[in-house]
Amino acid sequence: MIGVWHYLAVAAVLFGLGLVGFLTRRNLITMFLCAELMLQGVVLNLVAFSKFHGNLSGQVFGLVVITVAACEAGMAMALFVLLYRRAKTLDASDWQGVREDQIPAAPEEAGPPMAEPAPAYPTLTPAGARPSAGEEAPARV
Repeated sequence: MIGVWHYLAVAAVLFGLGLVGFLTRRNLITMFLCAELMLQGVVLNLVAFSKFHGNLSGQVFGLVVITVAACEAGMAMALFVLLYRRAKTLDASDWQGVREDQIPAAPEEAGPPMAEPAPAYPTLTPAGARPSAGEEAPARV
């Protein structure tokens, strides 16, 4: 028999995955989807406790939350389209200029050090072509 603890464990996993995804990603669409995943974990908690207590108020509240989330999703997608058309990017760090004047900018993360470019190795002349005057002829083996 499936108890309330099973529902709570699934809801905790959903919320945890959404939280990890929200904190580690920088794409606005991915961040939005992770926030929705966290919201679905909370709704699952509401429904589980409603079923456990034999009261329908949690299920009704869950339906209201899902309805509001659907409206929010439509507004968020319209906002993402507008933002992408304006700046051709959906990276969250590129939108720091949209904040209010009295709020300081978030510190930039120091990325990994840039690798040195690979050295340019000499190339052989293609078969059938003579080397130019500045090039040395390859040694014959």
